[in-house]
Amino acid sequence: MSEDVCSADSQMPPIVIITGMSGAGRTEAVHVFEDLGYYCVDNLPSKLILSMAEMNGSTGDAGAQKKLAIVCDARSGEYFGSLVEVLREMRERGIDYRMVFLDADDGKLVARYKSSRRRHPLCTDGTTIVQGIQRERSLLAEVRDRADYVINTTDMMPQQLRDRIRSIFETGQERKGLVVTVYSFGFKHGAPLDADLVMDVRFLPNPFYVPELRPLTGLDAPVRDYVMLRDETIAFNKKWHELLDVVMPGYVAEGKQQLAIGVGCTGGQHRSVALAESTGDYLKSMGYRVSVAHRDLDRADKRAPARLEDETPDVHADAPEEVR
Repeated sequence: MSEDVCSADSQMPPIVIITGMSGAGRTEAVHVFEDLGYYCVDNLPSKLILSMAEMNGSTGDAGAQKKLAIVCDARSGEYFGSLVEVLREMRERGIDYRMVFLDADDGKLVARYKSSRRRHPLCTDGTTIVQGIQRERSLLAEVRDRADYVINTTDMMPQQLRDRIRSIFETGQERKGLVVTVYSFGFKHGAPLDADLVMDVRFLPNPFYVPELRPLTGLDAPVRDYVMLRDETIAFNKKWHELLDVVMPGYVAEGKQQLAIGVGCTGGQHRSVALAESTGDYLKSMGYRVSVAHRDLDRADKRAPARLEDETPDVHADAPEEVR
């Protein structure tokens, strides 16, 4: 059992059992495990843990196994008492797991229950919160002794609890936990509302004004080369990548799970498309999970520009025939 864990095992087993005192942060813990890619089951009776573990390993293919995070606690009532027996049987059968026990001082638990206005699960017969907490401690005493990790959340903010769990269960692949969406857009169709980062590339020369490039998009090689091979873009990309090198690890360290990066030009057809594709390629090369989308590409005006002579009005168009 560890009261203060700072590093993760190099290879965590696929099953984590979460238990502990009511009000100590189990709900927050479940959210973290979901972000880490675990299939989470809340308030599962202890006798069903073994069945679920066997079902998960029934294929015999370790690569096909899901990572499971199972919450089992005093809410199960009479079904909770067999948890120690179930854990012992799992060890005997060679089913590997880790157990996290979340704890907090009694005073803090009382304060959290008073602020949440929820009833303690062991206060069903009219007992006080303090009495319910004492009952729960007695019920969980043997389980706590068997836990691999005991985390005391008395003085923790939610972010600190999230960081502690990640420090234990992340396995050196932190960047894979951050899902990045890079998308292009056109400012004339409205600025994005959901982007965490917005880069305005309207300062770059616009292919729209090159007649043979206007009907194309940033996905086409002629437009891509026109945009990406210019000295202005090369200089910009260098600084842009340097910025990403700084902010991306910061988002990972903060525990952010989704990041949206918007790259905008005027219409969302040429420059932003080429730069969004380039940005996505760069982030993929750095090990991030990236998808690239183009918000306004279907609105692009792909018509060939009118010739100058076509744009000159015919002053005789509506004149009587004899005047022509």
